[in-house]
Amino acid sequence: MEQKGVQLDRESFSCSICLDLLKDPVTTPCGHSYCMNCIKSFWDGEDEKNLHSCPQCRQTFTPRPVLLKNTMLADLVEQLKKTGLQAAPADLCYAGPEDVSCDVCTGRKLKAFKSCLVCLVSYCEKHLQPHYESPTFKKHKLVEPSNKLQENICSRHDEVMKMFCRTDQQCICYLCSVDEHKGHDTVSAAAERTERQRELEGSRLNIQQRIQDREKDVKLLQQEVEAVNRSADEAVKDSEKIFTELIRLMEERSSDVKQQVRSQQRTEVSRVKELQEKMEQEITELKRNDAELQKLSHTEDHNQFLHNYTSPSALSESTDSSSINIRPLLYFEEVTAAVSEVRDKLQDVLREKWTNVSLTVTEVDVLLSQPEPKTRAGFLKYSRDITLDPNTVNTRLLLSEGNRKATLMSQQQSYSSHTDRFTGWYQVLSRESLTGRCYWEVEWRGGGVSVAVAYKNISRTGNECLFGHNDKSWSLYCNNNSYIFRYNNVQTPVSGPRSSRVGVYLDHSAGVLSFYSVSETMTLLHRVQTTFTQPLYAGVCLYYYSVGDTAEFCRVK
Repeated sequence: MEQKGVQLDRESFSCSICLDLLKDPVTTPCGHSYCMNCIKSFWDGEDEKNLHSCPQCRQTFTPRPVLLKNTMLADLVEQLKKTGLQAAPADLCYAGPEDVSCDVCTGRKLKAFKSCLVCLVSYCEKHLQPHYESPTFKKHKLVEPSNKLQENICSRHDEVMKMFCRTDQQCICYLCSVDEHKGHDTVSAAAERTERQRELEGSRLNIQQRIQDREKDVKLLQQEVEAVNRSADEAVKDSEKIFTELIRLMEERSSDVKQQVRSQQRTEVSRVKELQEKMEQEITELKRNDAELQKLSHTEDHNQFLHNYTSPSALSESTDSSSINIRPLLYFEEVTAAVSEVRDKLQDVLREKWTNVSLTVTEVDVLLSQPEPKTRAGFLKYSRDITLDPNTVNTRLLLSEGNRKATLMSQQQSYSSHTDRFTGWYQVLSRESLTGRCYWEVEWRGGGVSVAVAYKNISRTGNECLFGHNDKSWSLYCNNNSYIFRYNNVQTPVSGPRSSRVGVYLDHSAGVLSFYSVSETMTLLHRVQTTFTQPLYAGVCLYYYSVGDTAEFCRVK
């Protein structure tokens, strides 16, 4: 309680302008006390208006009061100083360069606590007290401290701008409304604020909704990032495993070939050495016989010679040297040739399939699908070179132009047997698998053709293999009179300009398949929106109309 009293005394003998202990205290007619220099400086600033007021209660005085030092109050302040009263509280917060300062404080100014839109003055907490205590300030509007209070004053009439001109979209004072803004659509600033506040709240709701939507999108994109990273890690892991298996398989095959060659080498070398030893023994025996015959040939006694002479037919049978077939450096060349053939075929397979692998990697797209192009030039950005797979072509179709053109023939063509070959209908699939965004064009001649896409596992025999007559293929049948789209044995008539060239656009990830009539312009014939679960292959089917009908995948780059 004693400490509280000391604090009260300190505030009671402090100047409300400088917030320091009173120096040469004077008392205004309204009863408030100030330092003589503080109140004089405050009134000096009001001299131009010829109006002098109390900084605390705002009571005005006319003329300017003559103030004399309050000696009793001065003595009390001096006595309080001797008791250890400090000059000012230690926790006062002074205004810095970036702060709004109190307009009433003299000397070192305190931070403003509020600004008054009626007084157009900023107050620290101490100087703001009269606004809370005196009924005179009851209707004053207090706001957060602002350095822009003077912007509320009309530069023309020096009045507070409390109105708004909707015609000129600017704040004005009441004199402006009867002067240069006379006849304009004017309302009070408060009314305009109310209306714009409603607009602001609507804008905020819209912004907040967009923020929520974008936050959801950000979460979805983060999930996509995690999914992409997870999928990429799995793909790398699986690919490394597969390539490791391929390398292991190649190493095993290399080891097998090496072992077989070495085993055959040992067998053949053993056979040769065995024959070599036999011949060397024969040579030794022949040399011994030759030496004996030579010795016999030198016998001078005729009877002894005849007695020891042996007929040449008695010699051991000689090895037949005609069975020895010498082939320098040609023993295992067939093995090298066979391995080389395997290498070349493997390179062909890798070269063919690697393009698909690379395209599959580069066409990964987790963002929103691209809009379908509007011009042929736009479509050509996604053009693909399509070649037909000889292993799938029906034997009545002849492939030419680098396997890009199929022609219906009267006689069967000589293709090797293959499980992928179509036997039920005169159709063929592309060698390339199609994923991502692709575009190609088919030029056809004759009675009619089906331009199609299909999964690899479509049937190869019977009526169920016909493009569009199953759930594994989509086809557009074209003849000189009409178009018909077919999927899963359901036919949909299609209208559009007749053309001998059909463009096909595929966005695999978006599930979009579109067929276009291509001439001087491109006209959409039919669009499919679905979900593709496997890579697709381009295809064409020729019918029974006439020999010589053709379908060619064009080079359009």
